[in-house]
Amino acid sequence: MEPKDQSMLLTQYEYFKSENPKKRIRDAAQYLGVSEAELVGIGTHNILLKPDFERILNNIAPLKEVMALTRNDYAVHERRGIYSKASFKGTIGLVVNPDIDLRLFMKNWAFAFAVEDNGRESVQFFDIYGDAVHKIFLTEHSDRKAYLTLVDLFRNPDQHPIKVETKPIVAQVEKLDEDIDVLGFQEGWKRLQDTHEFSSLLRKFELPRLQALRLAPKGFTEQVEVDIIEKFLNLVSSTRIDFMVFVGNKSCLQIHTGKARKIVRTGPWINILDTNFNLHLNDQEIAGVWIVKKPTDQGLVHSIEAYDKEGNIVIQFFGKRKPDIPEDPEWRKVIKEFER
Repeated sequence: MEPKDQSMLLTQYEYFKSENPKKRIRDAAQYLGVSEAELVGIGTHNILLKPDFERILNNIAPLKEVMALTRNDYAVHERRGIYSKASFKGTIGLVVNPDIDLRLFMKNWAFAFAVEDNGRESVQFFDIYGDAVHKIFLTEHSDRKAYLTLVDLFRNPDQHPIKVETKPIVAQVEKLDEDIDVLGFQEGWKRLQDTHEFSSLLRKFELPRLQALRLAPKGFTEQVEVDIIEKFLNLVSSTRIDFMVFVGNKSCLQIHTGKARKIVRTGPWINILDTNFNLHLNDQEIAGVWIVKKPTDQGLVHSIEAYDKEGNIVIQFFGKRKPDIPEDPEWRKVIKEFER
């Protein structure tokens, strides 16, 4: 897609902000028919960085405490902490420590910006379609001098208008059940040794996730009412149990491991508002919630998974786990509260 006329777009954006002061840049982009990255690109104080994503990510640690943000259409995951060194294998990257826990799928990463918005500074990453995939915000405890050093190091010498690709419309198409080796799929499910093998199982049998949940072996999945999400979060809060919250998009997955203390409803959004972890979940847009059980070499692993109307996964909840350690029995008690 050719870059929009910059001056006209800036005028339209400024007018939108004046009329909708509480709206986010994501909302403005949707209203104006452009990508978020294109709006970021016209910001007077924003700086296009070199697309050297791996090196940028490995220069975040000197900033000390930051806030990592990853989102999709209906869930926003915000976690404070210090980045550790990122590791990469091909187009897959990992940042793993108790605070910042990320899975990075770099294939479609395309743009990075240093962004200043109302005095708030950040590094933001976007894909080839101009959609935000991950953002890193400075906090009151960040080293701003290190941030400015990073910006100078990676500043793109050519501050050009970016060009994004047109996003294809891809609908999830299910094969007919009779065209699937359902028994083979169910046996494969029962033989899982690790939750990470699940994606390979779906690819092998060419199954979208929702169809896989529907065709799962008896007793391994159960669809439950959408309104359990708020009840579930309140129970997690009251029991003080440690759990894991997974929110992502096609290019980044962000994970919180710990507790959820302060649960607050604001209109269609159910929120966790804790010191180091915030979650904002629009549960009014969730079309289906499932309890899912996957075998591992340490026994069953239970999760709660929520999907939107298009069959995209919005959020997943697991009990706190470490490799080679069975699932916490207290987590199973929480899950049991919501099984029929």
